[in-house]
Amino acid sequence: MKTYEDTGELVDEVEILFDFWKEGEATEAEVEAAFLKAEQKLDDVEFRSTLNKQEDELGCILEINAGAGGTESCDWTAMLLRMYVMWAEKNGYKVSELNRVDGDVAGLKSVALEIKGDYAYGLLKGENGVHRLVRVSPFNAQGKRMTSFASVFVHPMIDDRIEIEINPADLDWDTFRSSGAGGQHVNKTESAVRVRHLPTGLVAECQEERSQHMNREKAIQMLKSRLYEQELQRQREERDKVEANKMKNEWGSQIRSYVLDDRRVKDHRTQHQTGDTIGVLDGNIDAFLKAWLMLGQEAV
Repeated sequence: MKTYEDTGELVDEVEILFDFWKEGEATEAEVEAAFLKAEQKLDDVEFRSTLNKQEDELGCILEINAGAGGTESCDWTAMLLRMYVMWAEKNGYKVSELNRVDGDVAGLKSVALEIKGDYAYGLLKGENGVHRLVRVSPFNAQGKRMTSFASVFVHPMIDDRIEIEINPADLDWDTFRSSGAGGQHVNKTESAVRVRHLPTGLVAECQEERSQHMNREKAIQMLKSRLYEQELQRQREERDKVEANKMKNEWGSQIRSYVLDDRRVKDHRTQHQTGDTIGVLDGNIDAFLKAWLMLGQEAV
């Protein structure tokens, strides 16, 4: 309701300023500024209307895994981690690192984040897929242009609003020492946990907390989120079989290329692109998120 009222006030302001302009009591620049502000608000309302699924309003788990490319891909994984953390912080979300595996030389082999806040999953769900980096590599002695890949998975972080039943007999638990930052206590005790869901083979790991008990609780929450995402994916695939014109969103699809020496980032699904590569890597990805969500809305 507040969004509706705020939007109405901005539209009313444009009408009032337009009347003032006709009477010579306001400038054309003032009218144009008010119009652009109202237009931006209306665009945002239209954009938010695409987030209409039950799971869209949830927070999310975002996982990044290095692909082909060795050290270069591990560095690319760390760059993507920074990009998503900066995006989350700019949008007022709380970010927690749940698990990480460092690269042998630099960067990260894999990392998992929890992004807490309303509609984090709805906004980021289109980031699932392979992200491709092309640049002159700082790890190549000849200064050659190299291509590397990293895979991004986004799962809704379910809460009490969504019930997922898991049979304890279907779980296989392991404990291990944390490999990340956290001080002597975390690194010297087997507080990190790994749980495998035997019927599906899904695995969740957590080493965020100091106690094994808290890590077990978080790992179960992560596992439930993945089971829920798996069911959503099954439903999407069933829907896509019936409606072949709708866009599929599945693991293995290359969704975006970041070509740094050409100063170009392009989404291959929406064709949206920008030359502001630095801005994108600093977390300014809203235009890409919006383009994907609006494209999905048009396909409905």
